[in-house]
Amino acid sequence: MKIGILSITEGGRRLATELAAKMPDALLLPKENGVARTLAAHWREMDGFICIMAAGIVVRAIAPLLQDKESDPCVVVLDEKGHHAVSLLSGHLGGGNDLARQVAALVGGEAVLTTASDTLGLAALDLWARDQDLVCEDKEGLTRASARLVNTGSLGIYAEVAIASLPQGLAAVAGPELADIVISPRIGDYGGAVVFRPKNLVLGVGCNRGAPVAELRQACEELFAEQGLSRLSIRNLASIDLKQDEAGLLAFAEEQGWRLEFFSKEELNRVENVTVSEAALRNVGAVGVAEPAALLSAQSNDLLVGKRKWRNVTMAVARANFMLSAQDRAPQDI
Repeated sequence: MKIGILSITEGGRRLATELAAKMPDALLLPKENGVARTLAAHWREMDGFICIMAAGIVVRAIAPLLQDKESDPCVVVLDEKGHHAVSLLSGHLGGGNDLARQVAALVGGEAVLTTASDTLGLAALDLWARDQDLVCEDKEGLTRASARLVNTGSLGIYAEVAIASLPQGLAAVAGPELADIVISPRIGDYGGAVVFRPKNLVLGVGCNRGAPVAELRQACEELFAEQGLSRLSIRNLASIDLKQDEAGLLAFAEEQGWRLEFFSKEELNRVENVTVSEAALRNVGAVGVAEPAALLSAQSNDLLVGKRKWRNVTMAVARANFMLSAQDRAPQDI
C-alpha cells in the first residue's frame, strides 16, 4: 500500500518521521497547503493516509472527497503521542483496520476499530468475500446481510463449492432455501438470499484467425445464458499458444478484465476424454482447443460445458477446484 502521512504540529511531525522510517511505502506529505488541500491533492494516488491530528480536522477535510467504500482510500487518525490509531474510513475493503493495527504496533499504541463485525468478533462479509475470490451481484443485499449478521450473530450459507472452514458467524446449511447466502455460478431464484459468484470457471476458446471481438463477446453471452451460468464466475480464458497474437481474442480478454492462459498443442493432446476436432487437428495439430485448454487451465477433469461452435469461435467451460476457508487475515506489511 502507498501511504501518505500528514501532521500539523511539531510533535506530530516527529512521530510522522518515525513512522515513515519504519514504513518503506509511506510518504511524508507537506503541510504548507493545509490539511484539506493536501489530502485532496493526493486523494486518488494514495491507498491510505495516516493523519496525526484531531479527528475533527480530518473529518472536515475528507468530507468533500468521499465517494464510496470500494474506491475511497483508507484513513487512520493518530494522536501525536501515539496512544490511539483510529480507523476512520474504509476499514474493511480499504484496509483501514489493518493499517490502524500496523500503526499501533509500530508506535506502541492501541488500534481503535469501530466496525461492528470487528468489535463483535464476526466475519466482515465484504472483506471475506474479496479474500475468497467471491463476487457479490447485489451490493445492497450484501449490506443487509452484513447488518443481519451483526444483529443476529449468525448467517446460513449454502455453497456449491467445497468448504474447508468458515469464519465466525457463518454456518453451512443443507440447501439454498435455508440459506442467507448462496455461493454458486448458476443463475436461479434463490429467494431472499444474497448470491456470491465464485471465480471458478475457465472459458476455453478456439477461434479462426481474425475472429472479431463482437463475435467472441456474443458467443460468450449466448453460451452462459443458455447454460444458466453467471459470467461473473469466469476466472480466466484459455486457448492454444498459436493464438497469443490473436488481436480479437486479446482485445476480448482485456475488455472483460480476464487473464489469458495459453498451452502448446503437445499439452492439449495429452488431455483425455475430450471431443476430437478434425478441424483443429488439420489446422493446428491439436485434438481440440476449447475443451482441453479449459481443462488444463482449470487443473481439473470437470468439463462443465462441452464445446459449442459458432462461425469463427469455439467455446467450452471447465470448473476449477474451489474451496472456502475462514482465512483469518493477519495485518499486511504496509
